[in-house]
Amino acid sequence: MKIAMTGASGFIGQHVLTELLEHGVEIVAVTRGDTLTAELSRVVQTVEMDISQPVPNCFEKIGCPEILIHLAWDRLPNYKSLHHFEAELPRQYHFLKTMIESGLSSLLVTGTCFEYGMQSGPLSEEMLAKPNNPYGYAKNALRQQLEFLKLVNPFNLTWTRLFYMYGQGQSSTSLFTKLREAVVRGDKVFNMSGGEQLRDYLPVGEIARQIVRLAMMECDIGVINICSGEPVSVHKLVERWLHENNWKIGLNLGYYPYPDYEPMEFWGDSSRIDSMIMPE
Repeated sequence: MKIAMTGASGFIGQHVLTELLEHGVEIVAVTRGDTLTAELSRVVQTVEMDISQPVPNCFEKIGCPEILIHLAWDRLPNYKSLHHFEAELPRQYHFLKTMIESGLSSLLVTGTCFEYGMQSGPLSEEMLAKPNNPYGYAKNALRQQLEFLKLVNPFNLTWTRLFYMYGQGQSSTSLFTKLREAVVRGDKVFNMSGGEQLRDYLPVGEIARQIVRLAMMECDIGVINICSGEPVSVHKLVERWLHENNWKIGLNLGYYPYPDYEPMEFWGDSSRIDSMIMPE
């Protein structure tokens, strides 16, 4: 089995590549340059390609894989940038359409919990998408475009809605990275929001494991949440990170306002993915 993936050098991509190596499949990483670690470059085939300007034979260029795991998306974490639907959406659709029309049979794309918008409580796949920021809107629009494309060129589509994640290699703007950096600097306190918002967090390694398992099913799964199904307050989560890593720092709660693009309490309904992927 040959599996290609975009976004291989990103935060999630590096962990997905590591997980794929455990399954003995042929892996093709699509990148815009030599961006993989030296260790991964030795064991993974890389193909340099700018997916915003795909060549007509891009499917053949990456070896006609059975499966594509599509993680690439620019301008994150600026969720409010108009770039997401003005530029990124048409580029993404053009690339994926080219791949599918050339023979790709199974596609997994990472979506976002922001497709649910300001809906509160447990969010299930059966709920209508109501995105309220440009990023969530563009992701959901891409999903809808691919659903229409399936009517003309049938293929297996798995659309994974990711919630929150943390782990090694995360961007410098993430809560986990900022906390760790503050501890390393020896800061006395860590400035954060009030921390009472409820969120759904998973370690990135677990998210990568579920992405790979779903992709390798080669089924037309449709929308599926990748989530823990267990709400946790951000305050308690930060305290857990401090305890697990034996970090010592005070918390300055209420320093930052709560984000205006997400509700105070929401988490994923994990019923569907729990029924499809058994825990190890």
